[in-house]
Amino acid sequence: MNVYDFDQTIYESDSSYHFILYCLKKHPWAVLPVIPGAALLALGYKRGWIGAKRLKQQLFSFLPRLRDPDRTVHDFWREHRKNLQPWYLRQKRTDDVIVSASPEFLLRPIAEKLGVRLIATSMDRRSGRIDGENCHGKEKVRRFFERFPNAEIEAFYSDSLSDTPLAEQAKKAFLVRRGRLGLWPGKKKSA
Repeated sequence: MNVYDFDQTIYESDSSYHFILYCLKKHPWAVLPVIPGAALLALGYKRGWIGAKRLKQQLFSFLPRLRDPDRTVHDFWREHRKNLQPWYLRQKRTDDVIVSASPEFLLRPIAEKLGVRLIATSMDRRSGRIDGENCHGKEKVRRFFERFPNAEIEAFYSDSLSDTPLAEQAKKAFLVRRGRLGLWPGKKKSA
């Protein structure tokens, strides 16, 4: 099986960021009240004072103000599906697995449309609260092997070196930059 990060790998940008901007445009009354708190926490995150989980929960704390989060996500993907990378769509297989730090509720509909499996940050779509850990770094490896204990990863694709723990589990790994694939630093072409 092949394993992929999602944001800036399969999707050309950051889907969470695009979703928040989409909600700001379509439902400004829901998003505007959380911006000041998110800006303060973003500063704290940049300085290492708070973790990604806390920041992400603040960013998504507008969700309770949405009348129909499921409909909003559906409408978002109808408009943003065009941001999926053509190189991925050409090579997609049914046994692919996406492992992402983005919220599961946001990626589930597009993963289902693609016909692939998904492991992502477990966030309540009605509250914005994260259940467990943010699916990032070593947590991606833990969650992947929890779900697929005997799996062999043929190839791994990501835009971020923070995914090195998962890249190390793959026979081959590729660093994705602006839709172009290169070998993962320190990884041989085939193992």
